[in-house]
Amino acid sequence: MSAPAYYTEEGLRKLQEELHHMRTVERPHISQQIADARDKGDLSENAEYHAAKEEQGLLEARIAKLEEVLASARVIDASQLDTSRVYIHCKVMVRHVDNDMRREFILVAESEVDIKLGKISVSSPIGKGLLGKSKGEVAEIATPAGKTRFEIVEISR
Repeated sequence: MSAPAYYTEEGLRKLQEELHHMRTVERPHISQQIADARDKGDLSENAEYHAAKEEQGLLEARIAKLEEVLASARVIDASQLDTSRVYIHCKVMVRHVDNDMRREFILVAESEVDIKLGKISVSSPIGKGLLGKSKGEVAEIATPAGKTRFEIVEISR
């Protein structure tokens, strides 16, 4: 079993819905494709059959991975977390020390990442650099563009 992954209720629900869709819609669809291809005769030279079998293998791997993720998933009640430090599921207002730009991030699990909404993964370089910091601290983060320094301006839920 892998390490626990922390999700919001909404994030966990989306994962459960995705798994349900794969099991109830995609799996039967691929099974039907395999049956249709099998009805066409010689399987040794049937490209449709081999493509459907490969697609089935990929789907089963995705289902197994998602089941593993859900088995280790934990829901976090953000209202119960301490706001004196940066943790998963908190909003962090940071100030880029070099150019004084401000930016707000929400630290989430990898499956909940949405850059447009400012949701970044806790396992990303910036997420890792901000974790555990408190208001006023400066986080020096190694990014692809080089070292970046962010001052923690505000932490909220």
